[in-house]
Amino acid sequence: MKTNEPLTDMADLPAQRPTAPATAAQARARYFNSGNAFNVKLPDVPARLFAPPRADAFGVLDCDQSDALGCGFAATTPLMLARYLRIAPGEALPLDVRATGSVWYVISGGGELGGMAEGLAFGAGDVFLLPAARGYRLSAGAAGALLWTVGNEPQLAFDGSQPPVASSALIDAVHYPADEIERQFALIFSMATSDATSGRALIFSSDRQEAARNLTPTLTLSFNTLEPHTHQRSHRHNSAAVTLVVQGEACHSMVGAVRCPWEPWATLVTPPGAPHSHHNAGMKGARFLIVQDGGLHYHARTMGFEFLEAAAQAVAARTGPEDQPAGWCREESTKASEGESGCGP
Repeated sequence: MKTNEPLTDMADLPAQRPTAPATAAQARARYFNSGNAFNVKLPDVPARLFAPPRADAFGVLDCDQSDALGCGFAATTPLMLARYLRIAPGEALPLDVRATGSVWYVISGGGELGGMAEGLAFGAGDVFLLPAARGYRLSAGAAGALLWTVGNEPQLAFDGSQPPVASSALIDAVHYPADEIERQFALIFSMATSDATSGRALIFSSDRQEAARNLTPTLTLSFNTLEPHTHQRSHRHNSAAVTLVVQGEACHSMVGAVRCPWEPWATLVTPPGAPHSHHNAGMKGARFLIVQDGGLHYHARTMGFEFLEAAAQAVAARTGPEDQPAGWCREESTKASEGESGCGP
C-alpha cells in the first residue's frame, strides 16, 4: 500500500483513539477492528541448547533468551526461566524465589538450604521444590554445589503479578531424595507399558497438587528415560519444554528437522507446538529431566498432545548416528561454552 493512497481496508487502520475524551480514563481507550486486531506478530520461541557453566563460573547463571523473545525480563521460554547456580566449597548464596514455585535438581556436590522453618540437606541427584519466599540461603559443602532450577518468573512478570505470600501459597517445600527417586524408577521399570504410554517416566507431584498431578499449579516435572538403541517417538504439545540432560551417550533430540546432539548437563529448549523426538544410539540408558508449563495448558484444556509417529514405526526405526546438518544446537552449544556465564550465545 502506498502511503499517499486513502485507506480502504480496515486492516490497514492504525489504533484509533477517542475523538473528544472528557476524562483521563476515556483518553486511555484504544480501538481496533477484526481486520487489524489479530495480526500481532511475536517472535518464535527459539529452539536452543544452553551449555552448562564452566567450572570457574560461580553464582546465578541465567539461560536467558529474552532478546530473541522480545520481552523485557529474563526468560528461557515465554513463561519459564531456567538457571544454573554454582556455589564454591564452604560458601553460601542468598536466594529469593520470585516465582509461584521453582524446581531444583542437584547436579553435583551438596549442602544445606536455610531460611525456612524446616531445614533441608541436599546431595547429588536430589530434586526439591521451593515455594515463593525471600531469604533462602544455599550453603555448599566441602565439594561445592552445582544446581539447576526452573521457575515461572516470566509468567508473573508478564502480567505484573507478585508471588503469593506464604499464607496463600498453593505449594509447600518438597524434597525428593535421590535414593527414593531410584526406588520409584525401579518400580515403574518392573511394570509393563502400553502403546498409549510415552515411554517410562517418573512424574513428580506433592500432597497439595496430587489431584492435578502437577508440581506447581502451572508447571509439570517429569524424569524421562530412554533405553539403549531406542527412541521416544515423535510427538508435539502446546506447552514449551525445558530439558536437562542428566545421563546419556550417543544421544540426540530432533526438534523439527534439526538434529541436536546431547551434552552432559546441557539445557535444551523445545518450542511450544514443535514436533520433537529423543534418540539413544548408545549402550546405556538415558535420563533427562523435563519441566513444562503444562499445568497451565491442562487447566486451560489446550495441551494438544499428540503422537506424530505410530508405535510400530518407533520400534522399527534405526537410531544410529546421522550426518550432522547445519543447525542451532551444536553452534549454540559451542558459543555458550565459550561465554562468560556458560549460558547464551
